[in-house]
Amino acid sequence: MPSGVNDLPIHSVLPELLAALRVRESAVLIAPPGAGKTTAVAPALLAETWCDRTVLLLSPRRVAARAAAERMAELLGEKPGDTIGYATRLDSKRSSATRILVMTEAIFVTTILADPELANVSAVLFDEAHERHLDSDLGLALALESQAVLRPDLRLLVMSATIDGARFADLLGDAPVIESEGKSWPLAIRWLGARAETRVEDATVSAVVTAWREEHGDLLCFLPGVGEIERVRESLADRLPGALVLPLHGQCEPAAQRAAIRRDPDGRRRIVLATAIAETSLTLDGVSVVIDAGLSRRAEFDKAAGVTRLVTHRASQAAAAQRAGRAARQGPGIAYRLWEEAAHAGRPAFDPPEMQTADLAPLRLTLAQWGAADPAALPWIDVPPAAALAAATRSLQALGALDGSAMITQHGRNMARLPMAPALAHMLLYAAQHGAENAAARLALLLQERGLGGRSDDLAARLQRWDAERSGRAQASRDLAARWARLARAMSEAEGADDPPLGILLAEAFPDNIARRRDASGEHWLAAGGRGLRLDPASPLARAEWLAVGDAQGEAKGARITSAIALDEADVLRWLAHRIEKRSRLRWVADEARVEALVEAGLGAITLSRGSDPAPDPGTIRAFLIGKIASEGLSLLPLSKASEALLRRARFAGIEALGDLALRDRAADWLGPLLGRRLDQTDPAKIHDALRARLDYAGQQALDRLAPAQFVSPAGTSHPIDYDDPGGPSVELRVQALFGLDRHPTFGQPPQALLLKLTDPGGKPLQTTRDLPGFWRGSWKDVQRDMKGRYPKHRWPDQPWTESPSLKTKNAFNRSM
Repeated sequence: MPSGVNDLPIHSVLPELLAALRVRESAVLIAPPGAGKTTAVAPALLAETWCDRTVLLLSPRRVAARAAAERMAELLGEKPGDTIGYATRLDSKRSSATRILVMTEAIFVTTILADPELANVSAVLFDEAHERHLDSDLGLALALESQAVLRPDLRLLVMSATIDGARFADLLGDAPVIESEGKSWPLAIRWLGARAETRVEDATVSAVVTAWREEHGDLLCFLPGVGEIERVRESLADRLPGALVLPLHGQCEPAAQRAAIRRDPDGRRRIVLATAIAETSLTLDGVSVVIDAGLSRRAEFDKAAGVTRLVTHRASQAAAAQRAGRAARQGPGIAYRLWEEAAHAGRPAFDPPEMQTADLAPLRLTLAQWGAADPAALPWIDVPPAAALAAATRSLQALGALDGSAMITQHGRNMARLPMAPALAHMLLYAAQHGAENAAARLALLLQERGLGGRSDDLAARLQRWDAERSGRAQASRDLAARWARLARAMSEAEGADDPPLGILLAEAFPDNIARRRDASGEHWLAAGGRGLRLDPASPLARAEWLAVGDAQGEAKGARITSAIALDEADVLRWLAHRIEKRSRLRWVADEARVEALVEAGLGAITLSRGSDPAPDPGTIRAFLIGKIASEGLSLLPLSKASEALLRRARFAGIEALGDLALRDRAADWLGPLLGRRLDQTDPAKIHDALRARLDYAGQQALDRLAPAQFVSPAGTSHPIDYDDPGGPSVELRVQALFGLDRHPTFGQPPQALLLKLTDPGGKPLQTTRDLPGFWRGSWKDVQRDMKGRYPKHRWPDQPWTESPSLKTKNAFNRSM
């Protein structure tokens, strides 16, 4: 071993860990960053008598997996692929002599699905388990079930720096928890604050320039994504032209990643610009200064849109601690934070597990292949959310991967054998049936590997550039795509080589993302799934009429198209004919109060053609109109005055059967038989009869008692009661009709005073009152004096409450007596 290797803090607890694994099948190891757990634990297991097969070390990222394998091989004086090997999607080095295989969590899931017994494996080590990636949680659940059912001798070790040891120990059957203290170097925190008007790239550049001049050692900057890294690198080329600026992210070539991880061989100071890829697992030699922008970008599944999008968040407190710790791994360090110290406590304590935010379709397909009838019954650290699992099941059924009982189909088994998202696996198998598997495999890889072929939103153009690239990463990607194509071809029953266009292959993967242009500029698009999408009008794709969209980022409404392929309408009509639906649709013509029946051909929410339906179904029209009444109310109907009066009375009396809510809810019962295609032509008299029929005999009696339609005066005249009067129910009548009445008229139960609007013989208002006796004995004198002059032929007695009621003149009245 090289000098200093055995000085790692982890070596102080290795004896305890090894002793635990001799008598127990599982353990939890907690060790801080820099303790050496990633590179020291797996080699220490090889000498154990129980460890006679391979040790799998799982890493959350390809960069970390390769770096860990190379470091362990270097410590043994070997090359990767001998005793220590690694396996990632684009790169692999292993041999028959390999005893420790470092692999990504996703490859482990594929491995255990192919061999649930893990026949050639002695131990599985889950490194950096605190990051809670979906494949990590899934892989652990499957390994625990394999251990319980097939391999009781299989050792499982969960390792992390910040893990909740008690929860994992309980999940692993009350496993022992071993903790390493680690080596502590002084770490200073410098809070630089943030300004809302300053871009994160500008703030980072300013902090880098300051740290470059004031501090010693190499610098590590954390930025949310590749775009920010590139913009910062461009700015630093002007501000610090002599500095060695190195990017570190998943799209970098392996050689560039190694250069960012290791010290410069010529002794130059480095400025490493990294995504969250450098938070854990990796030790960057020589780094003593960290600059943290305080942001993280993670993939989140948008349930409303059915797509995964990248969302930028404030980094959690735990992530910030991990990042700052990079500066003090090998000696004293300092961390510059681009936010205020007072705001730090307001950040989330931890990042959420991917189980809570990711698309669970890949997990659901894996569980179906595993044979898990009840996914929730597996040993999870956090059970998958039921709603997300249900949505994943529906999406897989739509792809034909699961049947109606949620059991995996043969097509689903074939999809599960392909190491990619279910939608892309479905696309590749579809393409293989048509002899286009090579193009589909390259397209699938292009959608998963950011940066291949450049950053154009035109996937076809990116594919052409990728085909011309001669870098190691590009060639490894092409080799991988070729392997995928051969695998898909072997599983397919080819129908012929009819060569569907590239855009049609993408449309088969994401049928809801087929989009048609909505304006002349090409900025606004409508997707078959109903979403509105946006595209930069300067994009060459903006001139297309149709697009197959591979990715769109942003909110569900108005998300920005980031990758797509142009489609010809002729290809849409030919290749997507199985997705085009003939459908009848009803449209409301508001200004004519009628229904228009249409026949459409549509691709989801996109209408391809439309015409009048000559023979619409009357029942469908009736249901549509009833729904319209239920949502907008009875005001759409041609109600007669009698119907309006009836409804007003019922509202006043509180008769529920004629209340607005009840009439809307039961419109199918009382109104349905009367409806045609035009509401305005419905017979008002029949509507009135139908409303009256809503009341049985007792109901009609109650209505007449509580809210009578008419007031009958002492003179025998009938007058409608106005129940809409702002002053309350009222009646208008000539004052002479009330002669002889010395009690105010009342109605309803309990009795209430009727508002009287009294007029003269000519119908002009005289008085409004709720106290008729008070009126007779009060202001009547003034009315009497005025009326004798205006209407001398009529009676105007001094005491009208003693007179006989009559609307006749004095002479006519006297003759009738």
